[in-house]
Amino acid sequence: MSSKRKAQGKRKPSPERRGTSKQGGQPPRRESQLPASEIRRSPARLSVRKLPDEDAWELVHPRCVLDRVEDLDEVRAMLDAGEVDVARDECRWLLDGCPDCLEAHRILGEIALGDDDLPLARGHFGHAYRQANSATQQAGSGAVFPYRLPANQALFEAAKGLVWCLKQLDKPQMAAEVIARVVALDPNDPLGIRGILDQGSSP
Repeated sequence: MSSKRKAQGKRKPSPERRGTSKQGGQPPRRESQLPASEIRRSPARLSVRKLPDEDAWELVHPRCVLDRVEDLDEVRAMLDAGEVDVARDECRWLLDGCPDCLEAHRILGEIALGDDDLPLARGHFGHAYRQANSATQQAGSGAVFPYRLPANQALFEAAKGLVWCLKQLDKPQMAAEVIARVVALDPNDPLGIRGILDQGSSP
């Protein structure tokens, strides 16, 4: 548990209280199955800002995301240690307090891919992509959001996972629409998203 969380006086629920265990009870509904009206929204939303010295933009994440940077580092350490179930529970807990945490959705998408659950992976990647893409539209047509800026990276990484899921689910037209959008946001396409439809490997 991070020192910041201790200072805030927050207590994380035990793993058995976070979601339903695999052994019994009703499983949590997949995000891809939730109607838009039931997806939790935070009062502080993503916004954008133009860099002062170049013709480029970056996402501005809400305060709740910035306050959870240490927690996300802990999640990555859990995954490196093979503690996938604990990392999954941690991400769900983070989203309870910060629904606009794109990185938590992206990580949950990656975990779902590891479980061969394409619909769930698509739900998490898609939710993160839609949130970020909606924010980019505040900058107007033709605005560039370079991947090299750390604040923009979760957008492109989520889009890459989403495109791959759509390809595997035999939805090439939807995948092509996502590709067109992210290539417009960064024509350099450093993640190679443009070529995913022609590949057979995992993202």
